[in-house]
Amino acid sequence: MNLNTEVVITGGGPAGMMCGLLLARAGIDVWVLEKHKDFLRDFRGDTVHPSTLRLMDELGLLDKFLARPHTEVRVMTAEFGRESFRVADFERLRGRAKFTALMPQWDFLDFLAEEARRYPSFHIAMEAEVTELMAKGNRIVGVRVKTPEGAGDLLAKLVIGADGRHSTVRDKAKLKVVDIGAPFDVLWLRLPFAAGDPKEPVARFVGGGFFVMLYRGDYWQCAMVIAKGGYDTIKAEGLSGFQARLRTAAGFARDRAETVTSFDQVHLLTVKVDRLEKWARRGLLCIGDAAHAMSPVGGVGINLAIQDAVAAANILAATLKKRTPSVHELARVQKRREWPTRVVQRFQVIAQNQVLARTIRSQVTPKPPWPLYVLDRWGWLRQWPARFLGIGMRPEHVRTPAVLLEPRLPELKTGDSAPT
Repeated sequence: MNLNTEVVITGGGPAGMMCGLLLARAGIDVWVLEKHKDFLRDFRGDTVHPSTLRLMDELGLLDKFLARPHTEVRVMTAEFGRESFRVADFERLRGRAKFTALMPQWDFLDFLAEEARRYPSFHIAMEAEVTELMAKGNRIVGVRVKTPEGAGDLLAKLVIGADGRHSTVRDKAKLKVVDIGAPFDVLWLRLPFAAGDPKEPVARFVGGGFFVMLYRGDYWQCAMVIAKGGYDTIKAEGLSGFQARLRTAAGFARDRAETVTSFDQVHLLTVKVDRLEKWARRGLLCIGDAAHAMSPVGGVGINLAIQDAVAAANILAATLKKRTPSVHELARVQKRREWPTRVVQRFQVIAQNQVLARTIRSQVTPKPPWPLYVLDRWGWLRQWPARFLGIGMRPEHVRTPAVLLEPRLPELKTGDSAPT
């Protein structure tokens, strides 16, 4: 059978879940469709920056959110060989949350889902994969959904594509993608934490490589930057060759390289940097990575996606209560969010092309750029990198009123499936 709703959001990632929460909070009937059966996927972005923590505070959820297990990053450092530099100081920012929180993405998404389920107009379907867009004339009017129980149609005033960098929605909508490109990929892996290790994140330029270590309580979540398409070459060198690379890159954790005993413990992220020329067409809007895939440089992808979600809710909620938004109204979301997206992507492209790619090609440790000496010498300057990375160029604030304040009981379980 078919169901009608006001908004369908494809993808239960950070953008989709935040947008679903805010729209339901404003009284909009919304379905979030997530193709996986749960949120448990490792090595996803888990840096929750101060801009997102401020939004949690505006929603009255910050203390509850921070009660969940997490670690806090207050200072970011960069290492060039034996030299270490303090680059960004989040404690110099205004507001209650003067840090970046590291929380597994599944915990973050589960938190958003838990809060969203308090509102009767919020619905989430797991194992619900969108396979087609439904159109009437040149307007998108809904989606076709595949679930373990069968296929069904969900009709809506608006479809919001938040299904990531490999978005089915933007492909089916034939939206034109501008491919900016990236000269590197990333290998994610874990190394054990040991007593005496520092707990701050580490970014190391050494031996022609770039290696990032994020403290996760009892282990380090590590990212090794490699040349684009270079993973097959690394695997051809064998496990001992990869362990030798780890010993060079991992600094104080070099003695733990042998804990990686199989390439099954190494996960490849194929880096993409792109953006849509137009984020919307009649009945459809893309946000987050579906609208602009970001490089992992700076770890800001999640936070940009969440800012998109807030902007979309702010701009469209009042209209959605009355009617289907026009293309012009949908385009206002892109107009609001495209400038900060372009600025961040420009920064990422410069960093990846002028620093990371050159480091990988040269196979030697680069010399530290002179601004790092300035930042390390005069601490008050470190507020500006912290603001750029942690707050962004155009931070959003929650503008939608909460018209439904009573929680509903019983809660809809995450295992509930889409209509068939």
